[in-house]
Order: sequence, then structure tokens, then C-alpha cells
Amino acid sequence: MKNLVPFLVIFTMLIQSCTNTNNEEKVIVEKVQKETTNYFDYTNRDDQFMGGIKMIPITTPKGTFKVWTKRVGSNPKIKVLLLHGGPGMTHEIYECFDGFFPQEGIEYYYYDQLGSYYSDQPKDKSLWDLDRFVEEVEQVRIALGLNKDNFYLYGQSWGGILGMQYALKYQKNLKGLVISNMVASIPEYQKYSDEVLAPQLDPEVLKEIMSYEDKEDYSNERYLDLIVQHYYTKHIIRMPVDQWPDPINRGFKHLNPDVYVTMQGPSEFGIKGDATLKNWDVKDQLSQITVPTLAIGATYDTMDPKEMEWIANEVQNGRYLHCPNGSHLSQFDDQKNFFNGLIKFIKDVDNGTFDNK
Repeated sequence: MKNLVPFLVIFTMLIQSCTNTNNEEKVIVEKVQKETTNYFDYTNRDDQFMGGIKMIPITTPKGTFKVWTKRVGSNPKIKVLLLHGGPGMTHEIYECFDGFFPQEGIEYYYYDQLGSYYSDQPKDKSLWDLDRFVEEVEQVRIALGLNKDNFYLYGQSWGGILGMQYALKYQKNLKGLVISNMVASIPEYQKYSDEVLAPQLDPEVLKEIMSYEDKEDYSNERYLDLIVQHYYTKHIIRMPVDQWPDPINRGFKHLNPDVYVTMQGPSEFGIKGDATLKNWDVKDQLSQITVPTLAIGATYDTMDPKEMEWIANEVQNGRYLHCPNGSHLSQFDDQKNFFNGLIKFIKDVDNGTFDNK
């Protein structure tokens, strides 16, 4: 019986150890569950009734209109506002963010700019003005309660133009800035398209595309088919058209051509005609941006990735993220590299460990 004492002591210690481990695991699980519940908890929020959706009144020189926003998650320290491209596209091209941001505890906002599908769509073309859009973003920021302690502004393509222009005027309100798939000069973008990307096309395809360009026959179905099949699938989203994700298809379906053509122009092969963004260039101003900034470029993008890297070096506190397998919509065709780098940037800024590496 005496010999059983050590065994009983060891057995008791093992039981206690298992119990303690189970209790620790239970505490961890309960903590995670509580955090997860809080993250999606809309209780007592003014957007609870609509599940995070707010129609925000925007004051413009032509009257007051409403724009659509939708919050996902709840994190008082990290709030990311997503600026879509186009112009005149929709928030739908960012729906894949749902697969990456929630588990990282990142609060983010979908947002359809004025004129886009889910927002008001006035017909006055004078509203499609860059400076007016900057003031719209500022009004949205105020309405959503975003500030320098939590506000990250993400802009892709046209949204990148809008993001840069916003930062040049209102960076005091930002905690972090992301410029995704957009260079700082439209003339240089056009030059890259003409001198680098166009020659990569099959010569016969390019010849036919340019024949429509020369005639300004931009709405011709054959022209559009050539652009989509031979240009978009190489430089916009590197997937066969029949495999494009549903959010991309819906985004293109919901594109507002009035906004797009006024600012971007009628061509799908650069920015031409009397497009209002045709001469936009802020290369000589970027050094004024001091807020932590991430520039995202991709190997196959319509934008020169070297120019995106230049942006990261030109701002005072920048980092470059390269997506080696991606194109203009790297959030879909190079997701792993895109989201790993984007999330790391946000977390590094939040943790106070951001540097330019």
C-alpha cells in the first residue's frame, strides 16, 4: 500500500495539470468567442437596424445627395475606408476582403462614391470632379467617426488617385494610407500603356484595336471584345473571362458610364479624349505626405510597378508591396501576397512597429 503513494501523488498531479490545462484552454476559447462576438456586435450602434449600412448625406455645389456605406466589424483602433476604382465602379470589387480582414480584427467600410450604383446618381456631369470627390471623402470620414487614431484610407486605381489627393489636403486625419495599383501621373501611365504594354499584344490584335481607337469607335462590340480577351485578361485580372469572380462581373455590370467617360474617357486603352483626369500629375507633391504609406504594385499591372515602388520611396514614410503574380486587381489574382502585405502594414502601423521594409 505504501508503494502506491508515489503513484497516487503523480496521478493526482496529472489530473490537476489536465484540469488546469483544460481551464486555460476554456478561458482562451471563451476570450476568442467573446472577441469574435464583440467584433460583429452591432448592439447600440446607430447602424444596427440596417446591419452596418448607412446612407450618408453629402453636400455638393449642386445640392445634397446620399452615398452608400457599410461597416463590417468593430475595432476602435483600426478602421479602413475602401475607395473603389473606375471612376464610377462599385464597392463590390472588394467583397473578397471578407475572407481576410474579419479574422484579423480589422474594421472596414465598403463605400460607393456619389454616382456609383448603390449611391445617388445625379446626372449633372460637373459633379464628376476630383476636388469635389475629395470633399465627399472628408464628409464620409466625419459621418463615420474616423480620425487620426484609427483611420486607414485604402484607394485602388482611380481610388488611388482620390486617396493621394485626399492625403495631400487632409493627411492630418489619417493613421495610414494605402495607394494600390495607381501611379502618381496619368501622362506616365499613358506612356507605359503605349510603349510597354501595347507592344506585348499580338501585332494583328493591336492593329485591329488601334483601328477602332483611330476611328473613336469605342462602343463597337468587336473592339470591346478584343480589349477584354487580350488586354483585360493579361493586365486587369489574370483569369479567363468565364472564370471571373462574381463580384467583378457585378462591378462591371453596375459601372456608371457617365462618371467613367467624363473622368477616364471613352477609350479602354488608356485615358484619352477630353477626360478630366487626362493631365493629372502629383509626382512633385508626394514628398509632402508624411503619414505611413503603403504602395502596392504588381508585375502584370496596367501601372508600372517601378513607379509604384518610386511612390513608396518618394513619400516620407513609405513601404512597397510587390505582387509578383498579380495584375490590376491583385486582390483576386495574387491574393496571398496582396493580403499578407496589406494586413502586415495595417498591423505594423497599429502596433507602432512600422518601417519601410
